[in-house]
Amino acid sequence: MRRFGRGGSLRHTRLQLVLAVAAIGAAVALPVVLISVGGGVAAHELANLENAGYQIVVSASGLHGISGAHALSDRILALPSVTAASPVLSIAIDAVSPHGKLSPVLAEGVVPTEFTPTLGPTENGLFPQPLPLGDPTDTVHYANGTYRGPATYDVLLSTPYADAYGITVGDRILLSPSTNTSLGTEYNVTGVFGVPPTVLGPTGAFAVLLPLSDLQVMTGFAGGPSATVTDAADTVQVAVTGSVADNPAALGAVRAEVQGIVPYYSVTSLNQEAQQLQSASGVLTGFYLALSSVGLTVGLLFLALVLLRRVESNRRSIGIRRALGIPGRTIAVGIAAEGLGLAVAGALAGLVGGFVLVESLARWASAAVQEAAALAVFDPIILAELVAGVAGLSLLASALATRSALRLDITEALR
Repeated sequence: MRRFGRGGSLRHTRLQLVLAVAAIGAAVALPVVLISVGGGVAAHELANLENAGYQIVVSASGLHGISGAHALSDRILALPSVTAASPVLSIAIDAVSPHGKLSPVLAEGVVPTEFTPTLGPTENGLFPQPLPLGDPTDTVHYANGTYRGPATYDVLLSTPYADAYGITVGDRILLSPSTNTSLGTEYNVTGVFGVPPTVLGPTGAFAVLLPLSDLQVMTGFAGGPSATVTDAADTVQVAVTGSVADNPAALGAVRAEVQGIVPYYSVTSLNQEAQQLQSASGVLTGFYLALSSVGLTVGLLFLALVLLRRVESNRRSIGIRRALGIPGRTIAVGIAAEGLGLAVAGALAGLVGGFVLVESLARWASAAVQEAAALAVFDPIILAELVAGVAGLSLLASALATRSALRLDITEALR
C-alpha cells in the first residue's frame, strides 16, 4: 500500500499515525499501572500471610474488642497443637523524649514469650531475642487480673523513632495516653527494633513495644468501672506445630477448637485469608481490565478511523492495483499488517509509559502512594497477553478498512 501524500499531506498523515499510536499507548498504560501496582500489593500481602509465624487469628468487632486476653491466651495455649498464643493490643499514644520532644507513636502491648514465636522469618531478625521487657510472661504485674503487681516499666523503641530523637538504650522516656503529659509514666528504654515495610495501613515507623498489662493500665483497658473492655486486646495470634501448619485439614480442626473456645469472636486461619486474597486479586484484575476497556475501545476506534482515512486517501492506488489483478487478500494483508504495526507500536509505548509512570509514583508521589508503587510487579506473562490482546483487536479495526477498500468501485477509483 502506497505511503500517503507529499508535503502538507505527508505531515498530516504522519500526525495521524502518531496520534493513533499515542491513543493506544495511553489506553495500554492504564491497565499496566493498575495491574502492576494492584498485583504487587496483593503479592506482598500474600507473602506476608505465607511467611507469618502464626497461622490462626482471633479478632472481635469494635475497638479493642477482645476481653479477658490473658486468660483467653492461656486457654488457647492449652490446646495440644498450639505452640504460642500472643494477645496484641495496638493503640496510638504520645511519647516524650528525654529532651522534651512530644510525638505520637503506635504502641503495641504484648506478652514477650508468646509474641516472639509468632514473628515470621523476616520480622524475627528485627527484634532482640529474648525481648528485654522484664517479666517474660506478663503475669507479675497482671497479678491474676488485679493489676496490682510490680511493673518493670520497660519499653522497646522502633529504630526510626530512636534515631529521630537521639534516644539510646538506658535512657528514659515518658509515655502518656494523651498529650496531657501529667497522665504519663516514665519507662526505661531497654532495646530497639526494626520496622518492616507495610502496605495499606499505618507504617508504625514511630512505634513502641511494651508489656500488655502496662499498656492496658495506661490506656484504661485493664478494667474498672470506666473500662469498656476488661483486659482488652485487638487480636490473639496463634501459632501451631509445623505438622499442623502444613496440613490444611489439621489446621482447620485446630481453628474449630479455637472457635469453640470463643464462639462469639471471629477466628480465621491465614490459609483462608490467602485464598480470599487470591480470589480478590483475580476479581480486581478483571475489574482493572474492564475499566481499561473503555480507553482501549477509544484507541482502537481511532486506529480504525486512521486506517479508513488512509484507504480513502489511497483509493486511486488501490483501484490501480485491483485493475492489475492483484488479489483482494493481498490488499487486505497489507492493511492488516499496517494496523497491526501501529497497534503493537502503541502497546509497546503503553508498556514503557506505564513503567515510567509507576517509577515516577514510587519516587515523587505521596508516602502512601510511593509505598504501594514500590511494590509494583510487572508480570511479563500478563503484559504479553495485554499486547497480544491489543494486536488481536487491531485486526477488527483493519477489517473495517479492508471492507471499505474491497468495496471500492474500480471505475470510480480510477477517475
